[in-house]
Amino acid sequence: MRMRSSAGGLDLREFSFEEEAPGQEVRAVERRVLLETLASKLPPGAISFSSKLKSIAGQGPEGTLLELQDGRRLRSKVVVGCDGVNSPIARWMGFTEPRFVGHMAFRGLADYAGAGGQPFEPKVNYIYGRGLRAGFVPVSPTKVYWFICFNRPTPGPKNTDAAALKREALELVRGWPDDLVAVMRSTPDDAVVKTPLVDRWLWPGVAPPASRGGVVLVGDAWHPMTPNLGQGACCALEDAVVLARRLAPAVLAGGDVGEAMSGYERERWGRVFPLTARAGLVGALVQWGNPLVCAVRDGVVIPRLVRLGPFLEHTNFECGLLEPVAPSP
Repeated sequence: MRMRSSAGGLDLREFSFEEEAPGQEVRAVERRVLLETLASKLPPGAISFSSKLKSIAGQGPEGTLLELQDGRRLRSKVVVGCDGVNSPIARWMGFTEPRFVGHMAFRGLADYAGAGGQPFEPKVNYIYGRGLRAGFVPVSPTKVYWFICFNRPTPGPKNTDAAALKREALELVRGWPDDLVAVMRSTPDDAVVKTPLVDRWLWPGVAPPASRGGVVLVGDAWHPMTPNLGQGACCALEDAVVLARRLAPAVLAGGDVGEAMSGYERERWGRVFPLTARAGLVGALVQWGNPLVCAVRDGVVIPRLVRLGPFLEHTNFECGLLEPVAPSP
């Protein structure tokens, strides 16, 4: 990992994970590749695309009735709501809308396929400014992921002009290190997105339950968190393993599906609430714009005080394995 200041690209600190936190690692994966890999393990025809959910039309002894935006209706014994931060299932279950945290993010995926491959070492690059930070990391021999996080009091109007979004992102980091700017310029316009950063803290005794009957929430639909710990998608994968391990025996043996879902919620709450809170607090700290505070961060905190092992302690979580479950005779 290499940490730099936006002012002249001054190096603040550089280290290897093996030296500072033996056993820790970073794996950057293009989400499309991850999804295609997971989908390839399913039976043919298991996925129905272009089937966006409109609402839950009803719930009864025969299951849950789902209404799709194209007018179709589906009745299901088990509904797993993994439909993101704007989940209609979460709204139906009584959850509030995710809270805007005062930061926006640009994200992009540079493509070097036509240039014979991307030129970067396997290294996480962070660059810190005042109320503004950026970073980039290779995700494949030809792709490089990058981001910019910046303060904004309100999300503002949504811009769908891809070329304008890219220009806006480049303007934010004018004068920043050349390698960051080069990565951004190597990004196709349609591979740049701008989104508000949001979260939802699951306060004990206040947040609604994550399961109701045969309906349960996972991932961002239940616990959206800011990306400051790099744990949003990772936490959703943990959810999936824990839920499947509890749900499969109940479904195959004709057991209590609702109890299996409640057990999943009890097991996961103690993990997702602290992560959401920690991600939000880290984001508030690294997005400071005060010049004096930023000078202390660049001159003292990053070079001398931050230690990678304690900072990555939240990644040391064992969610268990999925064991094959024999169907009932």
